[in-house]
Amino acid sequence: MENVRFVGLDVHADSIAIAVAEPGRGEPEVLATIPNDTRKLLKRLRALGKVKCCYEAGPTGYGLHRDLTAAGIDCMVVAPSLVPRKGGERVKTDRRDAVRLARFLRSGDLTEVHVPDVDTEAMRDLERARDAAKRAERVARQQLTKFLLRHGRRFPEKKWSRAHLRWLHAQTFDHPAQQTVLEDYMNTAEALTARVNALTKRIAELVEGWHLGPLVKAFQAMRGISLVSAVTLAAEVCDFARFDSAPKFMSFVGLVPSEHSSGEGRHQGRVTRAGNGFVRRILVEAGWAYRHKARMSEAIRERNKGLPPEIQQIAWRAQERLCARYRKLTGRGKNRNKTVVAIARELAAYAWSMARHPALAAA
Repeated sequence: MENVRFVGLDVHADSIAIAVAEPGRGEPEVLATIPNDTRKLLKRLRALGKVKCCYEAGPTGYGLHRDLTAAGIDCMVVAPSLVPRKGGERVKTDRRDAVRLARFLRSGDLTEVHVPDVDTEAMRDLERARDAAKRAERVARQQLTKFLLRHGRRFPEKKWSRAHLRWLHAQTFDHPAQQTVLEDYMNTAEALTARVNALTKRIAELVEGWHLGPLVKAFQAMRGISLVSAVTLAAEVCDFARFDSAPKFMSFVGLVPSEHSSGEGRHQGRVTRAGNGFVRRILVEAGWAYRHKARMSEAIRERNKGLPPEIQQIAWRAQERLCARYRKLTGRGKNRNKTVVAIARELAAYAWSMARHPALAAA
C-alpha cells in the first residue's frame, strides 16, 4: 500500500510555503516556497505521490481548494483559530506555519472548515456586501446627526422617518463651509441608502433561482426573520445536515455559555462568541422580536403562504415558547440583553430543526 504524505500549505496572495510530513513520527520538512500558482503547486504535489494537504481559511478564499480537488488531490481547508499552538512560541514564519500544519494534519488535530458550493458562496458575498453597505449607511447617518446636534439642531421624533427626512432637507446654514458639510453628509447618507436598497432588491431577485431558496422562504415563517436575515442564515451555514444536533449548531454560532470547571467547582461565563459572527448577530437581532406577545401578524401570515404545515407549526411553536420565555426571564429580573441572547440560542435550535425537517426536503 502506498504511503500517504501529509502536506501543509501556508497560502498567501503571492506565495505558498510547502511542508511535507512523512508517515510516522518524524519532523516535517520544508519542501519549498513557490509563487501562488496552481499549476506549479500541482507539479510539486504530484511529484510526491499520494498526498493529503491542507491550508488555513483566509482572504485567498476557496479557489485553491476547488482547483486541487478537481485535479484529484485530497485537500481540506482548516479553521485558523483551532490550529494548536505552543504557548511560549514567539517566532512565526511562513515555513514554520507550513510545518505546523503538516504535523497536525498527520496527527488528525485540525478542524475542517465547510467549503460552500459556488452558488452559495456567491450569495454569501452578496449578503455580506449588503451588510457592509448597511454599516456604512449607519456611520454616515450618525455623522450627519452628530453634526446637526453640535449646532443645536435635534429632531424630537423618530429618526429617519419621512418626517425626519423632510426636516433634514429643510435645514440650512448661513456659513458656506457648514452648508457644504451638511450637503456632503446628506448626499453620502442618501447614496448609501440607495446602495442598500439596490443590494436588497438584487438579493430578492437572485434568491428565487438559488437551490437554497426554499430554505430561505421557510426561515421567514419565524418571527424576527425576514428576507435578508433568512438569506444570511442559509448562505453562512450552507448545510445544516453537518450538525448532528441542535446544541452543536448553537455551539457553531457561539451562543452557548463558556465554562471553566475544575474538580468540584463549576463556573459558566458569558457565551463563547465563537464561530460565525454573522449568524450570531442575525439571531440576536431576531431575538428582540420575541419581547412582545405571540401573534400571527399580517406580514408573518403572508410569509407562511405556500409552506408545508409542519414548517408553519415549527415557526408557531417557536413563537409561543420564546415569547413566553422572554416574559418569564425578565419577570425574574434577568437582564434584558442576556435574556435576548438566551432567546437567540433557542431560536438557533428551531432554525436547525426547521432546516432538517423532511417536509422541507420534500417541498
